[in-house]
Amino acid sequence: MKKSRGYRVAPFGRHRQLVAASVAVNRETNTIQLLTEVDISRPRHLIAEYRDRTGERLSLTAYVVACLARALDDFPQFNAFHQGRRLILFDDLTISILFERDLKGELVPEVVGLPAVNRKTYRQIHDELRAIQQRPSQPLDSATGIAWMRFIPGCLLRTLIRLAARNINLRQRFGVVAVTAVGMFGSGPMWLLPLTGATVTVAVGAIAKRPVLIEGCWQEREHLCLTLTFDHDIIDGAPAARFTSQFAAHLASGDELDNVVDTAAYT
Repeated sequence: MKKSRGYRVAPFGRHRQLVAASVAVNRETNTIQLLTEVDISRPRHLIAEYRDRTGERLSLTAYVVACLARALDDFPQFNAFHQGRRLILFDDLTISILFERDLKGELVPEVVGLPAVNRKTYRQIHDELRAIQQRPSQPLDSATGIAWMRFIPGCLLRTLIRLAARNINLRQRFGVVAVTAVGMFGSGPMWLLPLTGATVTVAVGAIAKRPVLIEGCWQEREHLCLTLTFDHDIIDGAPAARFTSQFAAHLASGDELDNVVDTAAYT
């Protein structure tokens, strides 16, 4: 009888090599992070109300993206990256969204750039995200238009990713602002600390229920756990804190959903 070695060997696929190289390069970014919670009871109520009326589930990720775009309207200097001694500031806001894809049984992240979100309504952002979620999975390099990277030796991947991070066209296509919402798959209080090369990254964690004293009465409210990461080469702590407060106010208000829900009420 052949004795078992107590382990098995599996290939470290090309997709994982790309992810590992990206993470290694992102670790070199000088970042600061802010962890916070936002009471999203009102937007969650509006989403539930809309589903009861129409049967459609509205995207919370799209809501986060829409609120992020509105907050960035007052901080245009955040929509930028530095290229050597130059600061490149973009006119339109592209936000990259991280999706989890199943590629032949291997779960890998795919980054998709959502263009011109500063000129789109919540409904438009929602519809675009739903269309992306429903499209068939494809290799990461094909999905991002860099299929030629599959022919690059693994030892050169980090160098190419560093060069891509300084390329204006690629930055314009995928944006310098990112949202990852994989933390919503968890339960209870949960924050993510992403390794990111974006100028601003919003990592959406889980939803936690908290008791809140409102007009003398304790109420259970839903709070969204958030981690905001900033490129410290471009953004200092004080403007990062001011931006986070404004972003949180947009999230808590539910204003981006009002038109959608009101429309459903009269149809």
